[in-house]
Amino acid sequence: MNPDTLPKIISVDDHIIEPPHAWANWLPAKYVERGPRVVKRGIDRIEWIGPAAYREVWDDDAPTKVDVWLYEDLVYTPKRNITAAGFPREDWTNEPRTYDDMRPGCYDSKARLADMDLNWVEGSMIYPTVPRFCGQTFSEGKDKDLGLACVKAYNDFLVEEWCGGSGGRLIPVCLIPLWDPQEAAAEVRRNAARGVRAVAFSEIPHHLGLPSIHTGHWDAFFAACEEVSTVVCMHIGSSSRMPATSPDAPPAVSATLAFGNSMSSLVDFLYSGVLVRFPKLRLSYAESQIGWLPYVLERIDDVWKDNEAWAQTSHIPEPPSTYYYTNCFASFFKDETGIFNLGTTGIDNITYETDYPHGDTTWPESKRYVIDALGELDDESVYKIIRGNALRMLDLPALA
Repeated sequence: MNPDTLPKIISVDDHIIEPPHAWANWLPAKYVERGPRVVKRGIDRIEWIGPAAYREVWDDDAPTKVDVWLYEDLVYTPKRNITAAGFPREDWTNEPRTYDDMRPGCYDSKARLADMDLNWVEGSMIYPTVPRFCGQTFSEGKDKDLGLACVKAYNDFLVEEWCGGSGGRLIPVCLIPLWDPQEAAAEVRRNAARGVRAVAFSEIPHHLGLPSIHTGHWDAFFAACEEVSTVVCMHIGSSSRMPATSPDAPPAVSATLAFGNSMSSLVDFLYSGVLVRFPKLRLSYAESQIGWLPYVLERIDDVWKDNEAWAQTSHIPEPPSTYYYTNCFASFFKDETGIFNLGTTGIDNITYETDYPHGDTTWPESKRYVIDALGELDDESVYKIIRGNALRMLDLPALA
């Protein structure tokens, strides 16, 4: 691999920290006062209360004020570990970080493009933060009319404002109203008509109190995604639950096991029959890592082959791994095991991410990470992993 001729990276997982005006400028006027908004508030401390769960303890008399997002009964404040880009590792705590303190590339699209240039990145898929990774915030809200308006306003802001002036380099991952598959299908088609090719979905909707993918409940949504070539994108944490061994396990346990929900989701999809009924549907797993894939693909085929008498697999005509290789993409930022087993993880199924601006980000050294991880591979394989597979997945010839 020649570092001087390395293709520019297409990152399939990065995040926006939505600027304070995102909903205020794009919601219909009648919803603005009740939509997501930022206020200054005093905080005493943030407590870890379980797997990927925090509780803010507020103190409005505290001398230090932080930026707080409000939406109905839900409260969110940006934290240092998710706005880590540009700060030393010892700063990556779960304490709040204000907009004045965070790197502008977190919330400003022009600054983001400049940070991408520093990092050898040409294209970047943008996942949300304040609504959470698939819009759970609006799904959990009481007023579903307001929630639908907020979903559409977020998509309009992301597509037209934040990504719109980037020449296709910033790639929107839009939201859907999770509580209504028909409305979700309509929103997929609305965004596809203006060039959007990716939509966020929950890796395990059952954890959100929603019907599972085995019920047929989501078929209208999946049909729309297949019809307009929109990739169903599932980020770890999009089920509002992270793998853990016990409620009192330290955060490091969940961080290490974070791939577990992607693994469970993939098995769920491969056995569900969804990819049989919708053979052109594409799935993308963000921040999933890939080292776990070889055994899971082996195991899922063994169960299908040996246990049909009781395992209820007769609706899957081909070995389940078949549908992984034809329909699914996984991503990584550091995963030597997955690259070592590339013959199974799939040279055509692996994509690369930089996870900007989170604590796992390889920014601003993603080029070095790519060279270290893929240096023994031929140029064609490197191209596919860091660029070509993402372009094919998203059907984005504009960046080709």
